[in-house]
Amino acid sequence: HTWRPKRSALNQLTRTLLRKYDCGVRPVYNWTSLTTVYIDLILQSVLDVDGNTQSITTSIWYRQIWTDEFLVWDPEEFDGINEISLSSDAIWVPDVIVSEFVDEGKSPTIPYVYVNSSGSVKNYRPMQVVVACSLEMYAFPFDKQNCSLTFRSWLHSVKEIDLALWRSAEAIANDKREFMNDGEWELLSIPSHYWIIHQDNTDYAHIQFNVLIRRRPLLYVVGLLIPSIFLMLVDVISFYLPLNSGTRIVFKISILLGYTVFRVNMTDELPSTAVRTPLIGVFFVVCMALLMLSLIKSILVVKLLHHSEEEVKQMSVSACLRSLDPLTDYELEPSLEEDLLSLNEIQNPPSALEWVLQELASLRQALSEDDTESSTQAEWLALCSKLDCFLFRFYLLVVVVYASTLLLLWASWSFA
Repeated sequence: HTWRPKRSALNQLTRTLLRKYDCGVRPVYNWTSLTTVYIDLILQSVLDVDGNTQSITTSIWYRQIWTDEFLVWDPEEFDGINEISLSSDAIWVPDVIVSEFVDEGKSPTIPYVYVNSSGSVKNYRPMQVVVACSLEMYAFPFDKQNCSLTFRSWLHSVKEIDLALWRSAEAIANDKREFMNDGEWELLSIPSHYWIIHQDNTDYAHIQFNVLIRRRPLLYVVGLLIPSIFLMLVDVISFYLPLNSGTRIVFKISILLGYTVFRVNMTDELPSTAVRTPLIGVFFVVCMALLMLSLIKSILVVKLLHHSEEEVKQMSVSACLRSLDPLTDYELEPSLEEDLLSLNEIQNPPSALEWVLQELASLRQALSEDDTESSTQAEWLALCSKLDCFLFRFYLLVVVVYASTLLLLWASWSFA
């Protein structure tokens, strides 16, 4: 006789349970009996929220528990074994899926399930779930999201497979012990409810978990909002530069170019969605429009000031030309000319004294013309300064009203 090693109790139990087992048949002796699948869910982390594809990627611990009437044994007959692990491909597994499922993700494969002597099967596995979600990005970066994970049997009606929660709804909603709370998203709660949908004259059981999360806005406030606000404040302060100097327009153009570069570099930080533009995107566009308005206002005022200076110069030149005309048309009387000629014949003309008198007269005339021109320029400068002050106050009012409205909206969303 050849010696054969004695099979272990675990091996014998596995062969006994799976000898005539059919994994394609729902494991009930009475076909009218329903199979209740208990579901439990623990959220571990939120990996990605994609506004462009309207999807969210989460990592969860998922548990399924059901009773298999074909996998029952007496522990005393098998060396006191109360629980064994079996291949999930060798036994019947319920076809419970996530309705919003759009991608497989990178879930690790767990090939085994645990079965105890009473037929209770425990299917525990980590899952990376990519599900469709209607994301509302308008309040970014102070937004909250509500994404659902709906579990249901794909083919079996509620008369065959029913669903139930393994733990209480309150325990699941407030369970945050495994959630990685150091990331961008904060877990608020996971409420759940059971409901039945009627479809094609058949009732199907559903359990829906609503994942309520809130974005932590500090990173975006420091990286996006505060630099933008600083640039707007610098633009407002630039109104205090002298109006008649050319540095104001150059300075404002530099601010506009700097803001444009800032926007281009921060484009990847903003959420992309084809449904609705986030309010922060509108904020950046309006800020750039305000910078453009500020630059145009300064250009118009400087242009007006320069135009007034040109008119003053033209007026002074024309006045000088008009004053020279009578001098060229003036003719001396004949008797006076004869006296002057007789005097010239007698004595030498006092050329030096006459030259000094002429120079003093021309200097006095030039000084009076300069005073008139300077006073006219001062009046124009005062008028342009008043116009600049009025436009600055109007611009400042628009900026304050717009910023206050945004701050109130963001504050209400942040503390809601």
